[in-house]
Amino acid sequence: MVQRREFLKVSAGVLGAALAAPSPPVAGQETPDPIRALRPMVGGITKITDTERMARMEKARRLMVENGLDAIVMEPGSTLTYYTDVRWWASERLFALILPARGALAWICPKFEEDRARELIRFGDDIRCWEEDENPYRFVRGVLRDRGLRTGRIGIEERVRFFIADGIRKELPGWEILSADPVTVGCRVIKSPAEIALMQRANDISIVAYRAAAATVKEGMSPSEFSAHCSAAFRALGVSGGVSVSIGKASAFPHGSSQPQKLSDGDVVLMDGGCSVEGYQSDISRSLVFGKPTQRQREIWNLVRRAQDAAFAAAKVGVPCEDVDAAARSVIVNAGFGPGYKLPGLPYRTGHGIGMDGHEWTNLVKGNKTPLQPGMCFSNEPMVAIPGEFGIRHEDCMHITEAGGEFFTRPSLSIDEPFG
Repeated sequence: MVQRREFLKVSAGVLGAALAAPSPPVAGQETPDPIRALRPMVGGITKITDTERMARMEKARRLMVENGLDAIVMEPGSTLTYYTDVRWWASERLFALILPARGALAWICPKFEEDRARELIRFGDDIRCWEEDENPYRFVRGVLRDRGLRTGRIGIEERVRFFIADGIRKELPGWEILSADPVTVGCRVIKSPAEIALMQRANDISIVAYRAAAATVKEGMSPSEFSAHCSAAFRALGVSGGVSVSIGKASAFPHGSSQPQKLSDGDVVLMDGGCSVEGYQSDISRSLVFGKPTQRQREIWNLVRRAQDAAFAAAKVGVPCEDVDAAARSVIVNAGFGPGYKLPGLPYRTGHGIGMDGHEWTNLVKGNKTPLQPGMCFSNEPMVAIPGEFGIRHEDCMHITEAGGEFFTRPSLSIDEPFG
């Protein structure tokens, strides 16, 4: 039996406040000691206030005016929650928010759901309910007409499903149906201090869960077994979260392989995942080696860390997003990999936006000339994938400040100290 590496051991000093009385075991399976030692880390969380949500809607209205939109429509999803804190399921029945550039907002709701909707809705008292035998899209037209709009330009939030957008189009002849991205993305891409604080907590919790789960690795373990330990660690810490795990040659697959894997001495273990705190996400990857790393594993591990450092150094206010990708990619290409997205090398963008969605606008990718602004949040996750051998990825999220990038989590120190 291969012994666990020192860097996978978890001590009370490392876990600090996350250690306490044992957590209850997960039903149907044994919970390893490092996970039983965890306690919730969700105390003292400050939720997004109604005042901030109202300010978001006022910013949306300003952006509507600037972009020539008379109203925007959104259905259940993260954007609806972002503005209103309403969490609803997306069924075949229309439940939607109409936010006009001028005038009161309005809700369209199935009649039999009205009581529940009124329990949840805190912004706006114009709730128009449709019976099962009625066309709900006519209610959208009614809202707009009651606000003096007979024709104009209406924006559709990006996650609105086609049949809903099409139903609205049919009821609004003469209207232009456009993307609401300039409004919704324009708001969401810049995070407030309150949002960043929630993301910080999600990242703090995630790194503790990773450390605890990593201390449970053993020879012969499967990715699903390791993932189950990670999920148990998140539960013990008081949140919902999970980790995708790839072992050995499968670590060269950026999002894992469907083929069976078992952990053996010398295997790379790639962890990728995170958790949610009040709807805000973390996204972290760690690359470990079970046993003694080879020289080649060390070289690639260190190369990817240099690429991550290069991306971080390039992340300054005003710098185009594509320059951050180029900074990381050049380190990898100069080492003989690629070029571009070719394998072996870095087969994807260096980073994506993150916030209420694990992946959201905007991306650190070639061709994206969007300048970085304070409050933007990104993953920084270069990788070298070598098919048939292994893959190494380092991923830590960062937010942009006036002084440059700031990591939510401390990047890995070395292949022997992947958690710092």
